[in-house]
Amino acid sequence: MQTSKFVFWCIIIFCFNNGCSNHHKFELVWSDEFNYSGLPDSTKWNYDTGGHGWGNNELQFYTSNRVENARVENGNLVIEARKEKWQDNNYTSARLITKGKGDWKYGRVEVKARIPKGVGSWPAIWMLASTNPLVWPDDGEIDIMEHVGYDQGNIHASIHTKDYNHVINTQKTAIVNVPDCSEQFHVYALDWTKDSIKIFVDDRSYFSFANEHKGKGTWPFDMPFHLLLNIAVGGNWGGQKGVNEKIFPLKMEIDYVRVYQFPEKN
Repeated sequence: MQTSKFVFWCIIIFCFNNGCSNHHKFELVWSDEFNYSGLPDSTKWNYDTGGHGWGNNELQFYTSNRVENARVENGNLVIEARKEKWQDNNYTSARLITKGKGDWKYGRVEVKARIPKGVGSWPAIWMLASTNPLVWPDDGEIDIMEHVGYDQGNIHASIHTKDYNHVINTQKTAIVNVPDCSEQFHVYALDWTKDSIKIFVDDRSYFSFANEHKGKGTWPFDMPFHLLLNIAVGGNWGGQKGVNEKIFPLKMEIDYVRVYQFPEKN
């Protein structure tokens, strides 16, 4: 894992010094390589906390600053969902967010991750607008990776807006099969410009949404967004076939998070 990171930095240095294809004409503007131990870097990550179901009847309580639910070890960020009583909930987990510490308009987001498996699990890598207060779905949502445990190996990408969202069954979405997503690390990536959103697994594009230029109802993606990483338990989607109590603890492991933007003004 450390060798792969060394090679990455060598490639970046080479590209900046020698010039590469258009794909490489970007700047790394934010990253966490998780080359430390303990709680996630507080200069880069905040927490969403609570156990109120999060609008999806989810079963977990999201904690903060608790190594049992979010920690860095062996070069990876580990988000862990556990079967344990916490206030009025029977499960704990973590939902890490970059809001206020990493907010971007347009760019490329890459998250190299190995995701958990098991019926009742619902890990996600996604983005929300950094508005305050957030108005959903009007302000938009970008789902770079979602996986529900009862449908092992199928990775989902989606966008949600006022006109396109799952509540009214108009969401824009796509699925790609990644059979070893729970055994191997894969790079889940977003390319986001003023004209389109494209989502990838290991540089394989499988979701694309174009700006229709019909206003915010279809394209609220011209404002800063932040990244979220979490494991939900159960819920309207993740819990459609119940929760297997034998799967805990669940771990999503993340090798790195990297955000790039083109040098020119967007």
